[in-house]
Amino acid sequence: MEVTTKSMPYEAWKDNGYIENLVKELNANGTNVVVGSLDKLINWGRSNSLWPLTFATSCCGIEFVSLGAARYDMARFGWEVARSSPRQADFMMVAGTIVNRMVPVFRRLYDQLAEPKYVIACGGCAISGGPFKNSYHVAKGIGDIVPVDVWVPGCPPRPDAMIYGIMQLSRKVKVEKFFGGVNRQEKQKQFLADNPVAQKAEEIIKGDD
Repeated sequence: MEVTTKSMPYEAWKDNGYIENLVKELNANGTNVVVGSLDKLINWGRSNSLWPLTFATSCCGIEFVSLGAARYDMARFGWEVARSSPRQADFMMVAGTIVNRMVPVFRRLYDQLAEPKYVIACGGCAISGGPFKNSYHVAKGIGDIVPVDVWVPGCPPRPDAMIYGIMQLSRKVKVEKFFGGVNRQEKQKQFLADNPVAQKAEEIIKGDD
């Protein structure tokens, strides 16, 4: 099954094997014709109108802001409705540095996102701590705080790399099961149970001492 979006040729995508394995996993137990058709219709709409949460903390945020200007014009993809409330957003574009004292607030914003929700880790700081990796005050990536769907490397990544990352998220949304999609939610619950914020905050306090 060749999954693409925004009229981009399938051959132009990188890492198609990951998406194909995701499709096989989701379809392993088969699906009802009616429910499958509704899934396809609803996910087509969702994948073409992903609303980001306005969340940027450093230089990557400047690159993300430029997506809304005339040169890159993310409105042509249906992503321009950036929301100030997590309850109205579809995904978080974590663009910038997350310091340790921001971790509980960051996790709270994630928890307040409406289901189904997604996260894009954008830039070296969000992925691994970036140039501050060995410092005492910066989180060593957000992968152990929230479940991440797409990684966009760079320091900072260019706006076109961010567009590519959101398009990859759009592809993942297209192949999900909207009805009864417990396959994703169960993994999220397990991740959040394995990575409690209270424990993270305790580690931060001990580190400061």
